[in-house]
Amino acid sequence: MSVVDRPHYVRNERTSRLRFSTKLSQGIGAIPDTVKNWVFNTFTLLFYNQILGMDAFLVSIALALAIVFDAVTDPLVASLSDNLKTRWGRRHPLMLIASIPLGIGIFALFVPPVSLGESMLFAWLLGFTILTRGMMTLYFVPWAAIAAELTDDYHERTSVMSYRFAVGWTIGVSFPLFIYTFVMPGTDQYPVGQLNPDGYPLMALCAGILLTSGALLTTILTRKEIPFLRQHSNVPVRFGFINVVRELIRALKNKQFALVFLIVLLSSAISGTTANIGIYMTTFFWGLGTEDLRWFVLSALGAVLAFPLVAFVQRRWDKKSIMLVCATVSLFDGIILVLLRFLDVLPNNGDPMLLVILVAAGGFGASIAVIQGIIGASIVADVLDDHELRTGFRQEAMFSAALSFSGKAISGLGIVMGGLIITLIAFPTNTLPSDVDPETIMRLGLIVGIGVPLLHLIPISLIRRYKITRDVYADIRKNLDERYALDRTRTSVEN
Repeated sequence: MSVVDRPHYVRNERTSRLRFSTKLSQGIGAIPDTVKNWVFNTFTLLFYNQILGMDAFLVSIALALAIVFDAVTDPLVASLSDNLKTRWGRRHPLMLIASIPLGIGIFALFVPPVSLGESMLFAWLLGFTILTRGMMTLYFVPWAAIAAELTDDYHERTSVMSYRFAVGWTIGVSFPLFIYTFVMPGTDQYPVGQLNPDGYPLMALCAGILLTSGALLTTILTRKEIPFLRQHSNVPVRFGFINVVRELIRALKNKQFALVFLIVLLSSAISGTTANIGIYMTTFFWGLGTEDLRWFVLSALGAVLAFPLVAFVQRRWDKKSIMLVCATVSLFDGIILVLLRFLDVLPNNGDPMLLVILVAAGGFGASIAVIQGIIGASIVADVLDDHELRTGFRQEAMFSAALSFSGKAISGLGIVMGGLIITLIAFPTNTLPSDVDPETIMRLGLIVGIGVPLLHLIPISLIRRYKITRDVYADIRKNLDERYALDRTRTSVEN
């Protein structure tokens, strides 16, 4: 691509490394997505199925339709953000617009009018799920793009992602602890606190406040970084559907990004099947109430220990090797526990030692997930530089959106499958865990705990084809720096 044809970007060059405050301000932006994901994955199906009595498959259909809508909007928002030209830059205006509707949407989702019939309840669920997910896309896509823009350094961008995951994990364990302890404690009438309908409005209010405040804080606190983010120096591409498709195709023509896209696609289809019925495993298979679930905050210790390990392992191994090991270990970590339950090796449900084992396993899994998540996000940023070298385009938002698009669209199918599993195994509603047929519990464990997770072996095998090693990236960075220098020289001559 010639210098004339490719877009031109300007930004102030940094004279020092990123400050702690900058990384933390960016990391605060992880709060809305972390809280939204936990609330959606933990409570939506349970609330509408077990509390309100809707058929699980019907609930899953609504959730899947909302995810498909959400997925379609990802590339639209990405194209809008990548090509936006304002005095607040390409990212911040969209984040600001989405902040308040985010909180309103998730609150309304859990306070439907009591007089609604099933069809209207379905419409309420679908409408406010779409609102929440749509506003999250408008916020999250540009926010994620900023993380890739803050620095071009191979190691420092991993540090940026570490703060993002540190804040996310801190909220991800403290918010459930707060909810299970103060909002949904077990009572004489509802010994399993998550089955108490009275706790849901307050839970939703707390979630809504966190979504809105987190989005507003990161938008305002990172405003000072706008001069250091890439802005269009020439007229950007006009926003339109044809251009959105063209930009998405351009991104997917990058072979390494297409590989990452496929890995996310397959992983999301599998994870989506189990994510929204994970609460069924903890509640019915493991027999845990809110008093037990509070202890899973201790699993955060595994995440805390993992953060300093990220820099250590990256100095010793390439990101590809780290991802391969983490994905494999994570897969078998969860399956082994279910297998041990079927072999009668683990203590019985209700035994305090079982809780200790599950929390310890959760801590180990959290440490692996943190390393995997940080390195994975850093890999996407590296692929962005490879893409710019090949095409001349910086498509931070489109890359983020394309991955989100694949994940959400296919996980929508996974959610339908999850609800279908609950329906096919004839799982009862409004029933205490002790009253559920043991054969039903066994089928739940076999399918959700072992069968579906084993399918992760397919995307794991694809990680081996990733080719941007540390040395390859060094060459990419060198060639880009030479191009930047040449562009600056040409600009000086023309002026």
